[in-house]
Amino acid sequence: MKLPRGKSLAVFPGSFDPITNGHVDIIARGLSVFDKVVIAILMNPEKKPLFSVEERVRIIREAYRGERRIKVDTFSGLLVDYAERVGASVIVRGLRAISDFEFEFQMALMNRRLNPRIETVFMMPAEGYSYLSSRLVKEVFQLGGRVRELVPPVVERRLQDKYGPGRPVVEPPRRRPRS
Repeated sequence: MKLPRGKSLAVFPGSFDPITNGHVDIIARGLSVFDKVVIAILMNPEKKPLFSVEERVRIIREAYRGERRIKVDTFSGLLVDYAERVGASVIVRGLRAISDFEFEFQMALMNRRLNPRIETVFMMPAEGYSYLSSRLVKEVFQLGGRVRELVPPVVERRLQDKYGPGRPVVEPPRRRPRS
């Protein structure tokens, strides 16, 4: 996805299992700074994802249908090698909380050592998404909670396809009256 001279391309990597509105928020922020963003899904054989790589590609493409400034792709191996291969000079990473910073900082420094031509830019999501993760979305959905405000509509539909619409709602334990 090489761009004409003077145009900027950023890579936003992740597992996106599934993509959340926190990811969507970071992508929108990336598009406000860069001309194009590649959503790069990491193919990690170590992880046991809910959605296959192919399903994640389809879900994200559906969520961004008609948005010409977005490309959805997959990669394995070193992120900086992938970024260079597609012509990106920037990696975008989201930071939800201070706890994310140490790991992301180490990764950014290692990536810079591996390829000093690739810069890492950290972006913070809207405050309302600072707690949000794909893992929490899956957990809340499996336990019968609402995720409508947390994910794009296509994700909620795909979660229903995976788990079924009739998930049991877990009732909180009832308190016994005191004697």
